[in-house]
Amino acid sequence: MQRSKQLFSTISSDGQLSFELLEVDVPSPKAHEVIVRVEAAPINPSDMWPMFGPANLMEAKLEYSDERKVLTAPLFPGMASRVSSRLDQTLPVGNEAAGTVVAAGESDAAQALMGKTVAVLSGATYAEYCCVPVQACMAHNEGTTAKQAASSFVNPLTALAMVDTMRMEGHSALIHTAAASGLGQMLNKICLAEDVPLINIVRKSDQVDLLKGIGAKIVLNSSDDSFKQDLYDAINETGATLAFDAIGGGDLVNDILATMERVGSKDAVGLNTYGSPENKQVYIYGSLDISPTVLNRAYGMTWSIGGFLLMQFLGKITPQRVGELHKRVADEIGTTFASNFTETLNFEQAMTPSYIAQYNAKKTGEKFLINPSLGS
Repeated sequence: MQRSKQLFSTISSDGQLSFELLEVDVPSPKAHEVIVRVEAAPINPSDMWPMFGPANLMEAKLEYSDERKVLTAPLFPGMASRVSSRLDQTLPVGNEAAGTVVAAGESDAAQALMGKTVAVLSGATYAEYCCVPVQACMAHNEGTTAKQAASSFVNPLTALAMVDTMRMEGHSALIHTAAASGLGQMLNKICLAEDVPLINIVRKSDQVDLLKGIGAKIVLNSSDDSFKQDLYDAINETGATLAFDAIGGGDLVNDILATMERVGSKDAVGLNTYGSPENKQVYIYGSLDISPTVLNRAYGMTWSIGGFLLMQFLGKITPQRVGELHKRVADEIGTTFASNFTETLNFEQAMTPSYIAQYNAKKTGEKFLINPSLGS
C-alpha cells in the first residue's frame, strides 16, 4: 500500500500544541473517489486556526529528525476552553489544494478525471496524496498549472457566494471589510463586471491605493477620522443593507449596522420606535480579531448578525449552480480569480517557526504555498 506524508495538528488537554508530520496509508479509491497527488496547497487564514489554535508560537520549538518531525508550543493561558471540542484529537489540516489525479474509482465521473489537474476541497490537503470524492474536485482546463489552480475554492467561491447571497436575500449592494485581501480583490472584479455597488473597508492608506488601482469605486479607510461620515455617505449612495465582515472582533460590525440604520431612518417622520423596516444583515466570516464582537443596539428591530461558511452556502444551492460556479472559476483562474504567492514551502519550512511567523502574520499581499514534493 502506498504511503503519504501528511501534516496533523493536536492540542492536548494539558495545553500543548503538536504540529506533526506523519506517514499514513493512501486508501484505494472507492467508486466515486479519486487520489490526487498534491502539488500546491495554499496556507489561507482559515487554515491557521485548525493548524495552531490559540498557541503561543513565540515559544514554538521544532524537532525535525529522521525519528520525529514535530513543532510544539504552549497555549496562551486560559485559552484551552476556546478549543475544548478538539482537545486530545489528532486532526488533519489544509482546506484546499491542487494537483494531478493519479488514481480513480470505477465510476464514470471518477474515471473522467484521470490524469487531469484538479483543485480539491477536503480539510486534509497538507499531504503528498489526498483521497476525495469527485464532488470535492474542480476540474481545470488544459494548460492550467497546479499552482494557478491551488486557490480555486476558498477565495473565488466565497467571493461568488457573497454576490449570490446578496441576490438571494433581496439586497442590492455589498459592504466588505478587510477588503484588500486576495478575496476582496476578487470580489471587486466580480462586482465591477456585474455592476454591483460595493463598499470596501480597509485600515491603511496603501490598501486604499491598491484597491483603487484595480478599479474599486468606493474604498473607505477605517483609520481616518472621517470614517463614520464616509461610511454614512457610502451607504446613503449605494443603499447597502448587507455586509460581510472578515474581522470579527471589535466594534466595526456595530458601526456598520448603526450607520445602515441612520441611513434607513433618515426620512422617518414622528416617533420611529422600531427603526427602519429594511433588514440590515451582517455576516461574519473571519476572525482576524479574536476579541469579542461589541454591539451597542441602536439599529431598531430589523437586523441580524450571523456566521457565513462557504460549505453551508454550497449546500443551499442546486448542483447545477455549483457546477456553474466551478466552471466560471476554472475559466477565469488566470484573470478574475488569479492568486499571487510569496513563496512555496516544503513540509519542513512550513513547520519552521521563522516561516510560521511570516505566514501567520496574514499580511495583505503575502500568501504562501506548500508543495509536498519539494525536498528538505
